[in-house]
Amino acid sequence: MELTLVVLIIIVGLTFDFTNGFHDAANAIATSISTRALTPRVALAMAAVMNFCGAFLGTEVAQTVGSGIIGAPEDESGLLLVMCALLGAIGWNVFTWWRGLPTSSSHALIGGLVGAALAASATVHWSGIVDKVVLPMLLSPLVGVALGYALHVAILWVFRRSTPRRTMRRFRMAQTVSAAAMGLGHGLQDAQKTMGVIVLALVTAGWQDDFSVPVWVIAAVAAAMAAGTYSGGRRIITTLGRRIVHLDPPRGFAAETAAAAVLYTTAFLVKAPISTTQTITAAILGAGATRRASAVRWQVARSIVTAWVLTFFGAGIPAAAIYLVLHAVTGL
Repeated sequence: MELTLVVLIIIVGLTFDFTNGFHDAANAIATSISTRALTPRVALAMAAVMNFCGAFLGTEVAQTVGSGIIGAPEDESGLLLVMCALLGAIGWNVFTWWRGLPTSSSHALIGGLVGAALAASATVHWSGIVDKVVLPMLLSPLVGVALGYALHVAILWVFRRSTPRRTMRRFRMAQTVSAAAMGLGHGLQDAQKTMGVIVLALVTAGWQDDFSVPVWVIAAVAAAMAAGTYSGGRRIITTLGRRIVHLDPPRGFAAETAAAAVLYTTAFLVKAPISTTQTITAAILGAGATRRASAVRWQVARSIVTAWVLTFFGAGIPAAAIYLVLHAVTGL
């Protein structure tokens, strides 16, 4: 039974990572597509490759997710808990993708873990959640808005004497670099969360003693995310690229560069699992607000923020319900 559960967790974990890829593909490429710096096919291919490469850049965030969120029981009930957390997160990802809302796959996963853990009466590391999840969740969008705004203001000043046509052409080319940096940062951040959950299952089953991430886990997660990214996510690409604010190449470059900077800083220095979706959305809002505040479609922004707030509950409650049902059926 233990072997079956571990295999199921790995399969469900890779499925979640696939949904993470197509759900969050917009994070890296929506601005580049909306400004016509890249075609959708080229942008998706580049994002998939950079996601794959980014997954190999570090494992600090994976260890935070694996050991710092919950303490799963070291028996088969702990494995059931992990699987239900993944199912809850997948359900929320699919629902918000269908609605075209750019919510956080990262926070869906963490919400699923907490919801299933509460249903199982397992340990929840609330201090770790506050330090590594809640505070970064609140601060990263604020930093993204400020950086996106400041960077575009700097661009406007530096290129104030340039001809508009030449400036637009230059920044369309520059967006290839900034979109690649964003794709790499997405792979660095989001792939590690699934790695952490799979390693949590391996530790819970007693198959390894620490939360170090095996190479085969990194490779499998990277491949699943890359495949999901290439499959697209055009509903959310439309929301991020066009419905929030009209972007031109300089604003797109500013938003992508600001968001990538936040992703790298939190992954390498803070070691916190932040949301790439929240970060790029905030950076887009900041860059777009340099035109004027009314240029931002605040009603769409409010819908996105509401979905962010509901993400923990939207993934956590189904995860808890699935655990209770399976626990009653299987007796685990």
